[in-house]
Amino acid sequence: MTRRAIPLLALVTALSGGCNGRSSESADGAAATEEHSAGAERGLPEVGTYSHRLDDPTRDGWQKPEEVVALLDFQPGATVVDLGAGTGYFLPYLSRAVGDEGRVLGLDIAPETIDWIRDRAEQEGLHNVDARTVAPNDPGLERRSADRILVVNTWHHINGRVAYAKKLLPALRRGGALLIVDFTMEAPIGPPTAKRLTIDTVVAELEAAGFETEVLEESLPYQYVVAGRTR
Repeated sequence: MTRRAIPLLALVTALSGGCNGRSSESADGAAATEEHSAGAERGLPEVGTYSHRLDDPTRDGWQKPEEVVALLDFQPGATVVDLGAGTGYFLPYLSRAVGDEGRVLGLDIAPETIDWIRDRAEQEGLHNVDARTVAPNDPGLERRSADRILVVNTWHHINGRVAYAKKLLPALRRGGALLIVDFTMEAPIGPPTAKRLTIDTVVAELEAAGFETEVLEESLPYQYVVAGRTR
């Protein structure tokens, strides 16, 4: 992949690639605090180098991507959005699950990250994956354009989450669902505790936006999954 520098601010603000299961999820918590508070004046390694941390294979043990994709509960041919896609950790799993007739759309606010995702999709033969840059306060999704929306380790970064969720609701087709995957308050990895959201908070936000909610059963050791469904 082409090696590109990527600004830190884009990685730690709303929908940033820096928190979709990325380096902010450090075991000792030090990197988490640093990345959630650092400013744009601090440099960041080229995204190619950073990707090795973000897509560390050891992440699979706690993120359980196949289980998360199964919780989305969609059929082949579906259109699935990965919101805050970062370097595209979930995209290969989603690509296989939607099949040749399906579509996966990776969204992020950092143009350099989107370029990285496009390079990755081309090199890995993910022909049903596309990616585009979005604004921090608007996912830019067309009405009734998606069957599922996946938001992993990113929801706590978004400002005005109820208003944002209200923009996601009309983007879902009938029977559609939004899945929020984020860190529990007790998890030994993840963002600083002050930045985390309780399950009750996420449920309240989605219901205020018009979703019907369900806390899904899962076996993720450090995270919870809240589903918001269309009424």
